[in-house]
Amino acid sequence: MRQRTLADGTAVSALCLGAMWFGTRTDEATSFAILDRFVEAGGTLIDTADNYAFWADNGAGGESEAVLGRWLADRGARDQVVISTKVGAQPTVPGTTWRESGEGLSATAIRSAVEGSLRRLGTDHVDVYWAHVEDRTVPIEETVDAFASLVEQGTAAVVGASNFALWKVERARAVARGQGRPGYTCLQLRHSYLRPRLDVIRPDDHVFGNVDAETLDYVRSEPDMSLWAYSPLLSGTYARTDRPLHPVYDHPGTPARRAALREVADKVGATPNQVVLAWLMGGDPPIIPVVGVSSVEQLDEVLGAADLELDDELRRNLNAAGGFDR
Repeated sequence: MRQRTLADGTAVSALCLGAMWFGTRTDEATSFAILDRFVEAGGTLIDTADNYAFWADNGAGGESEAVLGRWLADRGARDQVVISTKVGAQPTVPGTTWRESGEGLSATAIRSAVEGSLRRLGTDHVDVYWAHVEDRTVPIEETVDAFASLVEQGTAAVVGASNFALWKVERARAVARGQGRPGYTCLQLRHSYLRPRLDVIRPDDHVFGNVDAETLDYVRSEPDMSLWAYSPLLSGTYARTDRPLHPVYDHPGTPARRAALREVADKVGATPNQVVLAWLMGGDPPIIPVVGVSSVEQLDEVLGAADLELDDELRRNLNAAGGFDR
């Protein structure tokens, strides 16, 4: 499997396994089987969060980390994988949403959350630690200091920002640079081949964290920054015609984009899902897709994209479809 390198020099698989549903929608035995197959295929990068998946019928938050921790212990696999987890969006009041009572990004919340994550994961450090969502009630300086301290004490190897406005990422990085301290070197946002209408996304909507041309330009200009994309397969929309698209994709460019995707998939003998993932991984800048699966069979399809290369002509055709040119 092709590799990427994080800011601290850690090599990771270009595909990231999303563990959001482990312990809730995906039972422990199936989760273990998925993890085993991923590592067997050369995968090393696994993404979770302290709040996964509090909104599930049988969830309260922490289930995914706990299952992952039990798998790490059972398989003795901690040194074989790179663990990515997050803080900021776990509700502090049962029955509420992260918007209503999320733990936030104060220094106290970050210290408490990382201790809980380490306990559930059964490890003394995480490899990537994320600010999961913005917290504009806390000064940037406080959050930057808390994350930098985790890196300096060895609790986290690198830190990142997820679902952040790009200006806030750069402001936080500038604060860290000015202090000569570790700052965000990973950026995780929603991104896929189909492009949303950003003009209809509310500024305070969770899905506002979408990759656009400015994001790509920013990451290209920052050699230490890696870009990760969550929901790259749009919850099965590419594979299943019965899955409705979110309204933000309802625009004239989408049919042309889908037609180009099907044409390229037929030419290379791959599935549309595999082409989408290859398009992300082989782009400029290269993007790490965070892909969640609910079975080993689904994972095997995803793994088929790991070494799929799209030549320049195919990539140009994909990029130009729907009038987006990217």
